Amino acid sequence: MGFFTEEIAIDLGTANTLIIHNDKVVIDSPSIVAIDRSTNKIIAIGTEASMMQGKTHENIRTVRPLKDGVIADFNASEQMISQLIKSIPSLKKRFFTPSLRMVICIPSGITEVEMRAVKESAERVNGKEVYLIHEPMAAAIGIGIDIMQPKGNMVVDIGGGTTEIAVIALSGIVCDKSIKIAGDVFTNDIVYYMRSKHNLFVGERTAEKIKISMGAVLEELDESPDELSVQGRDLLTGKPKQSMISYVEIAKALDKSILRIEDAIMETLAQTPPELAADIYNTGIYLAGGGALLRGLDKRLSKKTDLPVYIAEDPLQAVVRGTGITLKNIDKFKTILIK
Repeated sequence: MGFFTEEIAIDLGTANTLIIHNDKVVIDSPSIVAIDRSTNKIIAIGTEASMMQGKTHENIRTVRPLKDGVIADFNASEQMISQLIKSIPSLKKRFFTPSLRMVICIPSGITEVEMRAVKESAERVNGKEVYLIHEPMAAAIGIGIDIMQPKGNMVVDIGGGTTEIAVIALSGIVCDKSIKIAGDVFTNDIVYYMRSKHNLFVGERTAEKIKISMGAVLEELDESPDELSVQGRDLLTGKPKQSMISYVEIAKALDKSILRIEDAIMETLAQTPPELAADIYNTGIYLAGGGALLRGLDKRLSKKTDLPVYIAEDPLQAVVRGTGITLKNIDKFKTILIK
């Protein structure tokens, strides 16, 4: 039946869902769906739905099916996964849906029930063989770390819903911590800061845009991004207005959340067995996920931990790349996959 089976690797993210097929990232779309309230049908998915976010009328609602890295809305997530799989270019030409062999990555702090939800969603879209892999593991493989070695490596994956911190050795997670402070919280921090300091009410999409174009965690950067004009609604007069903001303000807005990530890293380091701690002193900490793109984060963490901090190349795709490599060598990575 080899001809009828297709292999795909999925990184089900809170912010973005990425799919690898034939060693290429074929789908990279925001994890968001727009639903018609009267018929409960999905109108748009991914980028198209994210354009609608915050601009809908009462008959349309936009839903993010994944919250904190796990499935929050079962129905919407299932429809989203199936639509995304159907839109893979090479599967579009098929008359029937082939049976799928899938590797899906999940946060390390996930419960049995949440795991089953992911699995069932995959099986309903014709997944015949479904394997799950923990996110920090996938990130480590995607960064290019040889996880089989008896050598400790620390990976920090700052995604949209969760930050995953793990110390990995001998293809297993020795100690890990998963906290729900990540991209979404940073976005909310910016919304809150704009309200309290500028009396400006901005939407989630605008805050996200600010975060991407000038998100920083240090108040002194070597290359500082330009000031940005932000439009929103004035909370005092109710009129639309615009304010200029600089990256220093964003660094202030994100400070509390970054402190909590630093604390979580320090806690994980404190639980690390001494032999592995010695390895980490030499190998340093690897950053993956969208949060790794915050300007100055590597420097700030390096200062806090006194360790070298490296950012993965293309941190947004590190996890899905790792999931893809695992899919290609399923026999080699049998031990780390959850069947």
